[in-house]
Amino acid sequence: MIGRVTGRLLAKQPPQITVDVQGIGYEIDVPMSTLYQLPATGAEVILYTQLVVREDAHLLYGFATEAERALFRQLIRISGIGARTALSVLSGLSVAELQEAVRAQDAGRLTKIPGIGNKTAERLLLELRDRLPKAGVQAAAGGAATGGSDIANALSALGYNDKEVTWAVGQLSAGVSVTEGIRQALKLLSKS
Repeated sequence: MIGRVTGRLLAKQPPQITVDVQGIGYEIDVPMSTLYQLPATGAEVILYTQLVVREDAHLLYGFATEAERALFRQLIRISGIGARTALSVLSGLSVAELQEAVRAQDAGRLTKIPGIGNKTAERLLLELRDRLPKAGVQAAAGGAATGGSDIANALSALGYNDKEVTWAVGQLSAGVSVTEGIRQALKLLSKS
C-alpha cells in the first residue's frame, strides 16, 4: 500500500493533481479541502494517501491530514458509499464540521453536498455515529492534543469505550506529547 507521497507538485486539474516522486508522476485524486491547502505548482508537497484497487483501475487518493484520510477510510467502508462520494463529503465539509453534523444528527448539512440525498445522509449519520471516534477523528475544539488520534487509539486498545476516550482526550491540553497524553488520560479515567 502507498501510505504517503512526498514530491514536487506538477499539475492541478481538480479533483486530480500530479506529483513527481523521483521521476514518477503519480496522479492523485484529492478533496477540495486538500486542493485549497496545496502550494503552487513546482513546490514540494506531502500527502497522506489511500490506494483503492478495483477490477479496472488502481486509484490513489491524497489528503492533507491524517484525520481526513482516516475519515475517508471510514466513509468507504459504508455500504453504498464509494470513493467518489467520500471525496464529495470531504470536499463539502471539514472533518470537524462532519463530526459536529454526526453528533447533532443533522442530515440537512449533508444533503447540501452534491450527490448526497436524504437516504444517503441518514445512512451516513447512522453509520458514522459510532465510527468517528474509532477512526481517530478528533475535533480540534476542546483542547484536543495534536497526537489525539494516537492517544485515542491507545486508550481504545486498552479497552476504554468511545465515550470515555473522547472525554479523556478532550480534557488534555493542546500540544501534549502522545506519551504524556496517554499517562494523563489514564489518570483522568481512573478517577472517573
